[in-house]
Amino acid sequence: RVQLVESGGGSVQSGGSLRLSCTTHEYPYNTYTMAWFRQAPGKEREAVAAIDSDGATSYADFVKGRFTISRDNAQNSLYLQMSSLQPEDSAIYSCAIGTNQKPHVVLTTGLRTDYWGQGTQVSVSS
Repeated sequence: RVQLVESGGGSVQSGGSLRLSCTTHEYPYNTYTMAWFRQAPGKEREAVAAIDSDGATSYADFVKGRFTISRDNAQNSLYLQMSSLQPEDSAIYSCAIGTNQKPHVVLTTGLRTDYWGQGTQVSVSS
């Protein structure tokens, strides 16, 4: 069955960096879009960044210039390098894999998928 496993979350001070990883297992398609989402307590889940099979990327305005999404298809892995973290970045970050959509579409309308990771907590203190 399809599984996504995230790692790399933790606690940092404002201005710090973290790198999240997501490894996929048993996804049956060769082309796909992957994305990172986050959800803070009391807030709705929001898209953070997305990357398609061609390597095209898109970012939410609130992370542009600070976060970088990347993927390693040979390793079936997705990454999110987060820098200049702020307390408002604190949330549970989840990865997802789905239909090969344009990344900017994912950022505005979501990812068509049933496959999500369990999430990893990112906490940023001031």
